[in-house]
Amino acid sequence: MKFPPSRAVYVSALVAAVAAPLCAVLVVAQTQRRAAGPPPAPKPATPFEAAARALLEGRFDEVDSTTDKLDLRDPNVVALKARAAMERGRYADAEALLQPVATRLPTSEAGLQLGLLQQQLSRPAADQTLGRVASLASTAQNADEMARAARALAALDRVADAKAAFLEATRAAPTNVAIESAFGDLFLAKYNYAEALKSYERVLELDPRWTPALLGAAHALENDDPPQAAGAVKRLLQINPNSVDANIFLAGQAADVDHHTEARAYLAKALAINPNNIEAHGSLAALAFVEDNNAEFESEVEKVHAVAPQDAGVYRITGELLAHNYRFDDAVAMTRRALALAPRDAQALADLGAQLLRTGDETGARASLQTSFDIDPYNVVTFNSLKMLDSLDTFETVRDGDLIVRLNKDEAPVLKEYVIPLAHKALQTMAAKYEFTPTGPILIEMFPKHDDFAVRTLGLPGMIGALGACFGRVVTLDSPRARQPPGDFLWEATLWHELGHVITLQMSNQRVPRWLTEGISEWEETQARRDWTRPGEDMFARVLNHKQDIKLKELNEAFQDPKRISLAYYQGRLVVDYMVKTFGQASLNSLLRAYGQGLDTDAALKRVMDTDLEKMQAGFDQYLDREFGGLKRALTVPEGTDLARAQLDALEKLAKDNPGSYPIQDTYAIALRKARQTDDAVKVFDKAATLWPAATGDDSPHAQLAEIALEKNDRPRAINELTTLMNVDFENLSAAEHLAGLLRAANVTDATRTRPVYERIVALDPFNGEARAALGRIALQRNDAEFAAREFRTVLALKPIDPAVAHTDLAESYFKAGKRDDAKRQALAALEIAPSFARAQDLLLQLTDAGARK
Repeated sequence: MKFPPSRAVYVSALVAAVAAPLCAVLVVAQTQRRAAGPPPAPKPATPFEAAARALLEGRFDEVDSTTDKLDLRDPNVVALKARAAMERGRYADAEALLQPVATRLPTSEAGLQLGLLQQQLSRPAADQTLGRVASLASTAQNADEMARAARALAALDRVADAKAAFLEATRAAPTNVAIESAFGDLFLAKYNYAEALKSYERVLELDPRWTPALLGAAHALENDDPPQAAGAVKRLLQINPNSVDANIFLAGQAADVDHHTEARAYLAKALAINPNNIEAHGSLAALAFVEDNNAEFESEVEKVHAVAPQDAGVYRITGELLAHNYRFDDAVAMTRRALALAPRDAQALADLGAQLLRTGDETGARASLQTSFDIDPYNVVTFNSLKMLDSLDTFETVRDGDLIVRLNKDEAPVLKEYVIPLAHKALQTMAAKYEFTPTGPILIEMFPKHDDFAVRTLGLPGMIGALGACFGRVVTLDSPRARQPPGDFLWEATLWHELGHVITLQMSNQRVPRWLTEGISEWEETQARRDWTRPGEDMFARVLNHKQDIKLKELNEAFQDPKRISLAYYQGRLVVDYMVKTFGQASLNSLLRAYGQGLDTDAALKRVMDTDLEKMQAGFDQYLDREFGGLKRALTVPEGTDLARAQLDALEKLAKDNPGSYPIQDTYAIALRKARQTDDAVKVFDKAATLWPAATGDDSPHAQLAEIALEKNDRPRAINELTTLMNVDFENLSAAEHLAGLLRAANVTDATRTRPVYERIVALDPFNGEARAALGRIALQRNDAEFAAREFRTVLALKPIDPAVAHTDLAESYFKAGKRDDAKRQALAALEIAPSFARAQDLLLQLTDAGARK
């Protein structure tokens, strides 16, 4: 996946933890304490309330001892006691407690807990039991009855009815944290994370120790901020060390970054509390399958089915983890196993649709998603995906060999001229280097709306930092128009990056770890073109000065941390560069194949390079010293120095005392310029430029020197400074456009000077017709008629202000290429628009004469 400075990551939860059953039995206790207006002063908890809090905090023996002293004919007491049994996997005991009371009082709390237990164990009677409780919605006399009905309706997936019931319950009991938390769970289940978080935040303001809200918030946050999500769960475990769901959540996070040993440790803790927990055994099954341990997988499946014989979740959970590991073909097969047991499982159908999208089977994906939506029209991801597919139906599809390229119909006339040749070149170049031919067809889809790309990739809008994604045979990315204003990113580099993933993912049988596949794709960008190098060397040098670089053994998990992910991408490229320089390209190729044989990182590195990440660290540190030592020194500022507040006199002294510090010299030069001491500023800027020649941005020496030159009407120097800046500031569109204007004003026609400028402009803004026309004319000067024709066709596709000129330019390129019929058609098209256009008339005469001589 390709990102600019901030990035998001595709994370599929290993296990769906359910906090709602715990919430339900606590509604009564909360309702009993409710009062209008400000909360009253604390009062001693009743024994029932104390038992409810004990359940919330995992003190199950205390629940048993307290409820034994209460009235066991009370359905609320029975539900509480049964829930404590369920939390420890004593499902038969819980059912024995609940069944008689639920038979006598079918709409009671005991009835709800029985229905939820039956649903958890895949019992057919669950719908009927829950249906009875749900009927309370029409007769509820108070908030806890309405909330109970809402929970039953949510369990039955009657979302609209559940939402209405929760709204009524929260209006009646606005400070009841159990009701509000359960309402958040309803939103969470349908991927409406924003609304879910609102509920959880309200709960935690009222009761910071409400563990179901902490767990729900963690799930709502885990895609965008895994460390914050983990923090919420660790806070939960401080309150409730016996939370099975919390340990399962942390196991999922560990599995997401390939820390399988750590994941197994968390699952062992969960099973020590509840040996029969279906989610924990399902998670172990998923880990086993991903590790290609089929015997363990089948053993864990048997344990799940011993508890719940018809449970399909074990296969769906495994499919999710396979998808997270980018093994989408395996995920599809596994999710189909889930659907064989539960053909109308809306979530499994939605999962299958998402997985099929990532294999490129959009027809099959639509069918599965539509079936899911027909069953559950409230799943936001399903709705978004279907809407996105409707949008894709309007795209233009181009098939060229093993490539299928889908482009927005308004952009296709321009982009297809460039996307298809670049994609072929990328695949051919990297296939030769890695000695691997990828399996096609390769589907490439470019979206002019970023949220459409995000939905195609993850099912939800957002992914603000992401530029592209690859799933093995499918590549999705923003088109240049998805980022406004133009110049926000180099789309060609992004496409090359994602096609690098096609090679590494397929070559490793979809098993390469994130740090390596991203590192290779980043590195391959720089190998293809120097001006595709990601900016950030100053950032990384400062990181090194503060000793905050990522240790190799932590690199993979850093891709899950929003605070470190930009650094992870930058450092990943450097790791690959170090590996190739140290061990060679052939070893890198062998490493990818070793992953494809099922080896983990330590085993693969040991076999191929006789090393491991810990041993590599010392060599990599030395590499960093060689590569960044000079820049580290140049960016050093004396400790305690505040350049932002320093006055000119102080800066002068600092500059004299620290002649090798770029930040000090550049800041001093800027201050001199502000003080109108321009000549002195120029001298200091020149000095600063020698300290860090690749400095970029408006305050960089070359940018400042260009401005000063223009103030002095020194156009040649301004051109030289902007040229130097453009050669290091690869994403500075305004500098390139400014330079192009200066070159035109100076009547510079030397193609060696003008061509790179226009190439940079169209690289950042491929829809710039003026730059395209200039490149076409430069190509005609060097007799490259085919290149010129491509540029002029693009100009016409952009609907220029003067189409007669564009048609004539294209006609001339066709004439030079020997395509007289095409040239004649374009010349006539120009004359149809402007009958007296002399250049078109002359060209038509030449074509006529040439035809007559022939």
